[in-house]
Amino acid sequence: MTNQTNPEDLVGRGNREGSKLFRQWFAELDETAQQGGQSAYVFVMGSFNEILKTFDLPVVFPEINSLQTAVRRVAHEYLSEAEDYGYSPDICGYVKADVAIQLRDGEHPMGRIPKPSLAVFTNACNTYIKWAEIWERMYQIPIVTIDVPGTREADGQTWRGDEDFENDRCYIEAQTKELIAVCERVTGKKFDIDKLREVLGYANDVSAYWARILELNKSRPSLFNALTDGTAYLGVANGFRGTRTGAEYFKRLVEEMEYKAKHGIGTLADEQYRLAIVGVPCYPIFRRFTELFTEWNGTFVASTYLWFASGGANRGFQYDLNKPLESLAEGILISVRDAMDSMFYQDRILADAIDEFALDGIIYHPIKSCRTTSTGLADSRRYLAVKRDIPSLYIESDMMDRRVVSEAQLKNRIDAFFEGLASRRQKASIS
Repeated sequence: MTNQTNPEDLVGRGNREGSKLFRQWFAELDETAQQGGQSAYVFVMGSFNEILKTFDLPVVFPEINSLQTAVRRVAHEYLSEAEDYGYSPDICGYVKADVAIQLRDGEHPMGRIPKPSLAVFTNACNTYIKWAEIWERMYQIPIVTIDVPGTREADGQTWRGDEDFENDRCYIEAQTKELIAVCERVTGKKFDIDKLREVLGYANDVSAYWARILELNKSRPSLFNALTDGTAYLGVANGFRGTRTGAEYFKRLVEEMEYKAKHGIGTLADEQYRLAIVGVPCYPIFRRFTELFTEWNGTFVASTYLWFASGGANRGFQYDLNKPLESLAEGILISVRDAMDSMFYQDRILADAIDEFALDGIIYHPIKSCRTTSTGLADSRRYLAVKRDIPSLYIESDMMDRRVVSEAQLKNRIDAFFEGLASRRQKASIS
């Protein structure tokens, strides 16, 4: 912290600046839509923002657009419109909200969303592939699928120097070059490798700072709520990755967090229970969902969502600017593979997080709309219960559809969970 910084202005600065940047991002997308400009549709797990920023393409994250309709309590209108159009109630809520946005010519609570000029996606989520095909049919645009080899088995990671890893990296590098050729054709611009180096440099800063932010939340008390504050930070990490603005924002956010850690400033006046949440947030009652935990002086210090939805920034991977394309392919391989692992093998990660974050409990939150993040959570919970003595809660709702979210049922389950935590703590103090 510089001597000129007022501590009263410093605490909470990340939330204020992040909210401002988020509004600015949507305002720029609205301007692009109004002017009929080009844009690229991408997803958070492997966005290839670095390549797209090199071509000055505005980047649209349909997942973020959709969740904003839920946070702003209008998702049901979009979901109903897509269902009336013919989409099943069982389909991912993000997809249906986006379909309605397209049917409404980009109308969105945060402003108009521009039409896509191309779409780029990985195989990190099986829904991505079919989702992009919707835009392909609607707009006759090119879609680029980047096939990222995942982890073959639990604890079966390969790393630099391993033959399988090098083959996988080369495979992604070849696909990246194909993406560059498509971008050149769509934009009419030649690829500039020096500009890519500049973008990668800013992406390095964002990744390093984001990894540091997650690490700092091991502090007691915790410095930010991983469910609410963390989700706000995610928006900036994705939308402004590879930009000077994003790098400066996260540098200032680390400054704030380090100040809070030094002075013992936490999110709650009385932090009693430190929790991790597994899965996607409950956006239809986002604030109230969090309050059901903070009312018991419980706060989320860790979240698998901050791992798999951060575009790989949680790894802190640093691109080698002397080998930009080769290093970009390596970073994509490591980050997207890690994102998939945090969904499919999160029990291994959580086993370590219990001690690192001094967790008192783990909340498993499967949702109706997303089978990718929800499948296997019951098994993961059972595995962790055997491996580690950690209380857990399994509660179901949705990230979009308020029709399947029962606040009363959630409250009953959550209250009982905290009563159990209190009883467990009391018995431990007696013994």
